[in-house]
Amino acid sequence: MAKLLKIVFWIALPLTIVGWWQGNDFVAFDWLPRQVIEEPQQKKVRKKSFNVEYNDVAYKVEPKYDYELYGMVVSFRYHDGDRMLHKVWNDHLNVADVCVVWGNNMAGVDLNAFDFFNGQFTCNFSTRSQVAWQQFRKQQLSNNHLLTEDDGLRSRITELRVGDIIRVRGWLAWYGQSGASDGAMRKTSVTRDDTGNGACETIYVRDFDIIRSMPNPWRTIFAVSGILTLLTAAFFIVGFGSGRME
Repeated sequence: MAKLLKIVFWIALPLTIVGWWQGNDFVAFDWLPRQVIEEPQQKKVRKKSFNVEYNDVAYKVEPKYDYELYGMVVSFRYHDGDRMLHKVWNDHLNVADVCVVWGNNMAGVDLNAFDFFNGQFTCNFSTRSQVAWQQFRKQQLSNNHLLTEDDGLRSRITELRVGDIIRVRGWLAWYGQSGASDGAMRKTSVTRDDTGNGACETIYVRDFDIIRSMPNPWRTIFAVSGILTLLTAAFFIVGFGSGRME
């Protein structure tokens, strides 16, 4: 039994490491909704500003455009309002920043040639491949500040993983604390062609769905081998501790 456990452990451990390392590699989908190839839908709205409250803080939201986005998540960052500038601003409404791609970036670019990561307010990407850089369309990537006080939507958003195909529907909006003495509002981009500071879409979310998760087999390998690694390690610890294994 001890010999078998050792064999399982030394097979499962490297598979766990490789599975973790490769788990966010982009792989092809056998089917995609047609909307993920299309541009986000945006329409001007005339809607009065309104107040919402989250974590005992009141916020004013000013809708600007009705907005619907289909895309694939390439990176994301959750915010809890208790760290860094979100804490300074007492901003608990911004649940996450989610960076997505769509269109040609889904169909004609090797996304594994890129490194994507979210800063506190930004989506950053880079590549060493000149070919991939030339093929990539910057206007078909967006960083989205997602706002909601709805606990159900917030929970759904926190289930995200890299490679998920998502649908976000809501309003491009300005927002800030209600009654703030300086009247400061966090604004939103209203075009996909801008870059740099202020280029992110700020979306008050009314509906959020994870349509499909990326079928990366390394995630399954990581889960199974990780369990086997932990179980065999636990057997070794218990066995040696009880003197049943040498």
